[in-house]
This record gives sequence, C-alpha cells and structure tokens, in this order.
Amino acid sequence: MARSSRLEIPRESRRSLHPSYDPETFGRIAERFARFIGTAKFLVYMTFFVASWVTWNSLGPTHLRFDEYPFIFLTLLLSLQASYAAPLILLAQNRQADRDRVTSQEDRARDERNLAVTEFMVREIAAMRKELIAEIKELMQEKSGTDPKPDAK
Repeated sequence: MARSSRLEIPRESRRSLHPSYDPETFGRIAERFARFIGTAKFLVYMTFFVASWVTWNSLGPTHLRFDEYPFIFLTLLLSLQASYAAPLILLAQNRQADRDRVTSQEDRARDERNLAVTEFMVREIAAMRKELIAEIKELMQEKSGTDPKPDAK
C-alpha cells in the first residue's frame, strides 16, 4: 500500500496564507549575519561599496551615472540594509541570551551538586577523623595498659 494513500495519516495542507519557515534555521542565519556585520571585513566591504558608489556617481561619465548627488538611491539601500540588520541582530542577541540563561542554569545546578558532594566529603572526613582518634586512643590504652583521658571533643 502506498504511503500517500493511507487514510490513518493526515495529509499536510498544501495551501496556506502564512509562509512556513523553520525558526531554528532562520535564527542560525540571523546569527551568522549578525556575526558578519560585526566584523572589520564587513566594514571594509561597506566602505569600499559606498566609496565606489559615490565616486562613480560623482566622477563617472554623466550618461552612465545612475544616482546623482545627493545619492538618494544609496541612502535608500543603506536604510533598507539597516532596517533588516537591526531586527536580525536583536534576534541573534535573544538567541544568545537564551543560550546564556540555559548555561547559567546548568552551571548553577552543577555548583549545587559540587557543594553537596563537598559537604558530604567534609562530613565523611570528620567521621573518619573521629574514628581514627578513637582507634588511636584504644591503641594507646592497650599499649600503656591505662585508661585514656576523656576527650572534650
């Protein structure tokens, strides 16, 4: 029996007014973009792009200039880039904050476990110390044949 003809498995709706996307993939892309625009490489590329644009549209052949001074189209492109960059950077920061929160909770839990283990070990060492002192006193009593002095501890 073909998988598509099985009646117990509902088919996914093929038509939707809402675009479908994987938020995890989108988030990873946003983080890569945010990391890239925070680099010196991006600044060099943008500086070269803007300088080339301004140079061409200021000094290039008049009939080939496509964005005369005051460079309205360049301003539009830079505004568009900034309008997309800001939310993508915020998305990347939110994802990082979520990861930091999880890491912090895991660190706190590990610290609590380590503290519990340390306290247990301290109690065990104290108990062993007490037993060792009692054994030493017993050995001293056997060796000298006298009763040891009672310990205040």
